[in-house]
Amino acid sequence: MTRVAGVDSSTQSCKVVIAEAETGEIVRSGQAPHPDGTEADPRAWWSAYETAAHRAGGLGDVAAIGVGGQQHGMICLDAHDEVVRPALLWNDTRSAGAAADLVAELGGPDAWAKAAGSVPVAAFTVAKLRWLADHEPDAAARTASVCLPHDYLTWRLTGNLVTDRGDASGTGYWSPAEDAYRPDLLRLALGREPAVPRVLAPAEPAGRTPDGTLVSAGTGDNMAAALGLGLRTGDVVVSLGTSGTVFAVAPQPSADPSGAVAGFADATGRFLPLVCTLNAARVLDAAARMLGVGHDELSRMALAAPPGADGLVLVPYIEGERTPNRPDATGSLHGLRPATATPAHLARAAVEGMLCGLADGLDALLGQGVRADRVLLIGGAARSEAVRRIAPTVFGRPVVVPPPGEYVAEGAAVQAAWALAGTGEPPYWDRPGRETVEADAVPAIRDRYATARAHVLDHPERS
Repeated sequence: MTRVAGVDSSTQSCKVVIAEAETGEIVRSGQAPHPDGTEADPRAWWSAYETAAHRAGGLGDVAAIGVGGQQHGMICLDAHDEVVRPALLWNDTRSAGAAADLVAELGGPDAWAKAAGSVPVAAFTVAKLRWLADHEPDAAARTASVCLPHDYLTWRLTGNLVTDRGDASGTGYWSPAEDAYRPDLLRLALGREPAVPRVLAPAEPAGRTPDGTLVSAGTGDNMAAALGLGLRTGDVVVSLGTSGTVFAVAPQPSADPSGAVAGFADATGRFLPLVCTLNAARVLDAAARMLGVGHDELSRMALAAPPGADGLVLVPYIEGERTPNRPDATGSLHGLRPATATPAHLARAAVEGMLCGLADGLDALLGQGVRADRVLLIGGAARSEAVRRIAPTVFGRPVVVPPPGEYVAEGAAVQAAWALAGTGEPPYWDRPGRETVEADAVPAIRDRYATARAHVLDHPERS
């Protein structure tokens, strides 16, 4: 049988999975760490890829490779294709001021939403380019081309500097609505137009490795996860990692001037509106530390308390928050009374508060016209029984929990199989073992949370 490889080059590590192209069965995998920090030498990512591929048993029997990578970031190459400076990653916030300057210079958030589908924040490549021009002008002058993490690995594999519409849509200088780069936004950021990767069609190959293996276009991590999950219209993904994301596929582009929804493209020709929150599984980590228990016990305790925790509400902005944009906010408890001052109530409030923060993201997607028939719950915190059982009461929709998997790497493998086929739609690989959880919505949970959240937003100095 034909085999394909999918690569997930994330912030923390590189994962490689080898799958059967027809069925998606994972036959082997490997992993290697990336350096810590918010900037990195891209050559370390290539080294990690080679190590992960070796640990996966090598790629000698693989017909095609796809690369999914962390979104945003900035890799600058000089005229000789040498790295100019360490790459700035999406989570490097030194460019926050540059993002604010760019928003003002173009005419405000509405102008950016119309131009690029998103309002830039520090994560976006366009903001990092402005920071480079302002703070490292010599490095900016040496920059001949700019690319993203997945682009770099694809270039190392094929020698071609190419990308896909999904990852390009996270730069801040490519328009999903126009399906084209915006050179004016590049000039606004850097003062001139460096070379940028050519944007490939969804199933168009990037090229071949020196030994003849086909390489697909690659894409950003969220777009690859959508492929790996086989998202259809009406599905909304809630990903509960340390931070959280809420995203869906949509037939039309979105443009949210509030900045809450990033109007990305996906890897299939559709669109991927996305909301990112800073606080997801870290909320449960904090609650478990406070209570001195493990996550299994935290789950048991949360389910021992009633829905709504008798009015105890946790606003979970323990690392500030991105949605809403309150970087200096802190977490806060509301409704603390003798009857609610129990470990079980605190555990329940932590789970509900985390989910309510993500439900705010779902509301933002609905405001952009996204259809939400069901929620797919993924990420480390989805393993919690309490999270799975409480989620439908907060989201007001059936919740589907796919089996644990490396969905970014698997999505990259889906894209590799699609490029190998060359036509039609991407393959759909069924993943048996999905759990569906249904329960009646409990509106009081969100109502009380909204009241507590409004208090925090109106009085940030008291949070």
